[in-house]
Amino acid sequence: MTKTFEINILGQMSFLRNGVDIPLVSSRKTRALLAYLAITERPQMREHLCEMLFDNTNDPRGALRWSLSKIRQLLKGDGASPLIAEQDTIALDMTDIALDYHFVRQVHDTPEIATDALRRAATLLSQKPLASLELSRAEDYQLWLQGEQEELRNLRGGIIRKLTASNDITDSEAVKWLRVWNRLEPLSHDAPHILWQKLTDVGRTDEATVIAERYKTQMGSAAREWAGAARKLQTPRASGQQRQSIGFCTAEDGVKIAYAKVGSGPPLVKAANWLNHLDLDWQSPIWGKTFQALAQNHTFIRYDERGNGLSDWNAPEISFESFVRDLETVVDSQKLDRFPLLGMSQGCAVSIDYAVRHPERVSALILIGGYAAGWRIGMPDEERERREAVLTLTRLGWGTANPAYRHIFSQTFMPDADADRLAWFDDFQRQTTSPENAVRFQEAFGHIDVRHLLAKVTVPTLVLHARDDQRIPLDQGRELAAGIPNARMVTLESRSHIILGDEPAWQVCMDEINQFLEEQR
Repeated sequence: MTKTFEINILGQMSFLRNGVDIPLVSSRKTRALLAYLAITERPQMREHLCEMLFDNTNDPRGALRWSLSKIRQLLKGDGASPLIAEQDTIALDMTDIALDYHFVRQVHDTPEIATDALRRAATLLSQKPLASLELSRAEDYQLWLQGEQEELRNLRGGIIRKLTASNDITDSEAVKWLRVWNRLEPLSHDAPHILWQKLTDVGRTDEATVIAERYKTQMGSAAREWAGAARKLQTPRASGQQRQSIGFCTAEDGVKIAYAKVGSGPPLVKAANWLNHLDLDWQSPIWGKTFQALAQNHTFIRYDERGNGLSDWNAPEISFESFVRDLETVVDSQKLDRFPLLGMSQGCAVSIDYAVRHPERVSALILIGGYAAGWRIGMPDEERERREAVLTLTRLGWGTANPAYRHIFSQTFMPDADADRLAWFDDFQRQTTSPENAVRFQEAFGHIDVRHLLAKVTVPTLVLHARDDQRIPLDQGRELAAGIPNARMVTLESRSHIILGDEPAWQVCMDEINQFLEEQR
C-alpha cells in the first residue's frame, strides 16, 4: 500500500510527500530529531530529547519546539498529523510513513523475499549508513547513532549473503555484490572469506588468490585460515549427504517456521530452542560439529523457533504452548510416524510435553541441559532477581553495537570458550532475534512448568547434563531424571550449557546418544 510520506535516511536524507520531493530544513538537529523519532517508533520524553539533541543550546526546550514546528510543516497532509506532541512526550505515528531503514530490516528478517527487494536493500546499504545524520556535539545521540550504524552493517552482511545465494542472479552479479561488501568492511573476516569462496567455486582462482593474500596482509596475526582442517572457526562446508536443505511450514496462527533436513537414515528430530539460526549455526564454531555428528546416521530434522533465526520474527504469540504447537507443525509437515526426539535447554520441556501428548509418535527422548520448571518457578530468589535484572539489560542493550549486554549470555552458556568463540556468539545472538523478542523469550521461559508431566512420560529417556552448568544447575537435570520413569542420567564433566566440540565431555555426550539410539532401534 502506498503511503503518503516517505523518509529516506540511509544515504543523503530526503523527504517525499505523495511522491513529491520536499526540501528539508537545513538544521541538522531537526533532521536528526525526525530520524530519531522515525527509527525508534515510540513516544520519547521531551526532557530526554532536550538532553540528547539540544543540551548545548541556550534554550533547549525552545530549540525543541522550533524543530518540532518545522517537522510539523513537513508532515502536513489530508488527515491528522502523524506527529503526536503531548505535554511530556513526542511520538511519530509511522502508519502512513515509509522509512527505508525499516524496509531493509524487513528484508533481512523475512525468510522468503523477492530478489529485487534484496537488490534494493543491498543498494541502500552500499555506503556508510546514516552518515548524513551524524552530529559532532551531541554525545548521547552519537552513541545511539553508532549503535544503529553497527546494526545496519550487520544487516548488510546478512542481506548480501542472502542475495548472492539467490538462484535468480548470475555468478558475476554475486561476485559484484560480494566485492561491494568486502570494500565496505575491510576489517571483516566474513566478507573476504565468502568472496574468496565464490571466486574459487566459479573457477576464478587468480582473483581468489589476490583476495586471500590481501586479507592475510590486512589482518596480520588475526587472520583466520580458510582452507582444510586448519580453518579456525568454520567447519568445512557440508557436501554430499551433509548438505542441508531448508524449507518452511506454517503454524496454525500463520507464523512461518523454518526447518532444515540433512543426512539419511531413520529420522531424528531436534526441538527448537532460543538462539538458533538454521543457516548460521550449521557451520558455526558452536553447534556445527554437534549437528553434523547427529546427522551422520540419521535424517536430522531441526527448526528455528518462532521469533528466532529464519522463522517469522513478527510472531503474535511467544509462549510455551506456541513452542509445542510449532513442534507439532514441523513433525506433521514431514509426515513422520515415529521418531526419537532430542531437546536442548528449554527444548527439553517442549519435548516432554510433546511426548506426553503424542506417545504413539515418540520412540525415545534425549534431554540435554534441560529443566522442568522455568526460572520464575524453579530458581532461588537470588537467581530470580539476577534474571530480572538481565531482562532490563536486554531491553536496553541487546541490539546495540556494545557486546557487553549479550556477553552476559555468552559467558554463562560457554564459560570456558576461547575469545574467538565468545566473540562469534556475541555477534550471532544479535543476528538471531530482536531485542523485543529476546525479552519475550526470557519471559516465556520463566513460566515453563512441566513437572506434572514427568511421571506421564512413557518412552525410554536419556538425560544428559553438565556437572557445573553455569546456566541451568545440575539439580534441574536430576529432577528430570528422577521424575521420568526409568530415565537414564549421564553427568558430563563440563561447566558449559552448550557443550563445545573440543571438550572431552562432547565425545562422551555423542557416544551416549549414539549408544542410546542404537539400543532403541
